[in-house]
Amino acid sequence: MKKTILTLISLLSIELSACGDDESGPIKIGVSGSDTRIWEFVAEKAAEEDIEIEIVTFSDYVQPNIALDEGELDLNAFQTISYFDSFIEERGLELSPIAATVIAPMALYSEKVESIDELPDGATIAAPNEATNLGRALLLLEEAGLITLSDDAGLTGTDQHIIENPKNIEILPVVAGQTPRSLPDVDASIINNGVAVDAGFSPTNDSIFRESETATPYLNIIASRTEDVEREDLQRIAELYQEDDVAQFIEDEYKGGMIPTFVSVEELTQY
Repeated sequence: MKKTILTLISLLSIELSACGDDESGPIKIGVSGSDTRIWEFVAEKAAEEDIEIEIVTFSDYVQPNIALDEGELDLNAFQTISYFDSFIEERGLELSPIAATVIAPMALYSEKVESIDELPDGATIAAPNEATNLGRALLLLEEAGLITLSDDAGLTGTDQHIIENPKNIEILPVVAGQTPRSLPDVDASIINNGVAVDAGFSPTNDSIFRESETATPYLNIIASRTEDVEREDLQRIAELYQEDDVAQFIEDEYKGGMIPTFVSVEELTQY
């Protein structure tokens, strides 16, 4: 009798231990904004391999990384490699990129003019105020021929790096999510792709200028906690994302608004 009771206790302990180690729940992926079309497509593919994906949306560019670091997410996919590198260094987070996804071109929008040539002298242009986003916005303005930056501006330049400004443009830094709302009050606004789509804009049809040559360092990534980089289920999700049918889906759905760019993690670290 005692042996039977001990056996039952041992079996119960094993079962409880197994439950504590269970990772069979959904893979939670954090994204910024409400446009989840790509991940819904990937989730359908993953489901065919019995991998359940739960998409968690955020309204900013800070919380998805905090939630990932704190274990509330398994992955996130919303940011550029340059923003990611800057953010984790500043916050001291143990996160790592596991795959590249798309380039989502930043663009300049206006309710007052139809081309950059029509921008008046002294025009006010809103731009996202986060360091890497602001640096990217300034590079966009330089590519558009509106300003010239000093050689040391890099990817995190500020208005202090502007050495030529023939139209005396005033840069108005605002929170990235507020850049569309600023349009009635400024001559133009530089808006991140995802934010623009959420605000009802088409980056290809509604913008007056869109970055091209300066977009390369702004590859978007999938990130995980550094300790989970080799997890097979997370690596498989990254592989599913980078397959040809996903690239075709992105091209068909976004018509140039997002460009699938599936480079290796090694190549990502060069930017």
